[in-house]
Amino acid sequence: MSNHWILSFVCDDRPGIVHAITGAIVECGGNITESQQFSSADTDRFFMRLQVEADAERAAFEARLAPVVEQYGMQWQLDDVGRPLKTLVLASKAAHCLNDMLFRQRAGQLSVDIPLVMANHPDLGSLAAFYDVPFEHHPVTDAATKAAFERRILEVVEAEGIELVVLARYMQILSPELCEALEGRLINIHHSFLPGFKGANPYRQAHARGVKLIGATAHFVTSDLDEGPIIEQNVERVEHTQTPAQLVAIGQDVESRTLSRAVQWFAEDRVLLDGQRTIIFR
Repeated sequence: MSNHWILSFVCDDRPGIVHAITGAIVECGGNITESQQFSSADTDRFFMRLQVEADAERAAFEARLAPVVEQYGMQWQLDDVGRPLKTLVLASKAAHCLNDMLFRQRAGQLSVDIPLVMANHPDLGSLAAFYDVPFEHHPVTDAATKAAFERRILEVVEAEGIELVVLARYMQILSPELCEALEGRLINIHHSFLPGFKGANPYRQAHARGVKLIGATAHFVTSDLDEGPIIEQNVERVEHTQTPAQLVAIGQDVESRTLSRAVQWFAEDRVLLDGQRTIIFR
């Protein structure tokens, strides 16, 4: 088998979809190595993700699937299993999420290709250099510099063929225009507390209130701040004996793991949108 592909399909739910897809794959001599599907009772939409091995050429494979796609009005995608996703990372001063992503990329644990890190502070330039990843510093001090930075982001997306932009603790609110331009391929990480703590030093606030759970949420970015569809969440139990510094360390570890997991799922085409929810084929 010369090719190993990922196939994902989204369409209105109705009878015969699975039979039509798998029949077309069999006719191409394909062997299904992984299969997951879901029918949403909320939206009456059908979601499917397959991994297929086949000797067929890509063009022939796509041509055989085309009538099925047209018949059911499908949104679909075909990609190579394990292909690194072109990913731009935005950062500020906090190093933990960026370090985790760069390490996992180097170790072959994260299916991304990061051609550039961009930040509004210079602090993480040495970290990017350690991993031999180019770094650009663009100060954001007012509306004009913010607009210039966002224009540069879009230039990089176009020039490098960027498929995903990750906010690795990038501490600036993106404009609605940039959110719209990158809709569905812009992921952020956010600390999660009960109750929620805003502003500076959320972990110190959490310590002062005696929280028992801290965690993190990875989500798509929309123009509604921190309201985008959720991809992954994790929590850790903490107790009164732990200092604010210890809470920060625990929280940063949870944030790093949660973000990298969300990025990996996205890179493997395991994340499909169902309105404001995500369908995750783990």
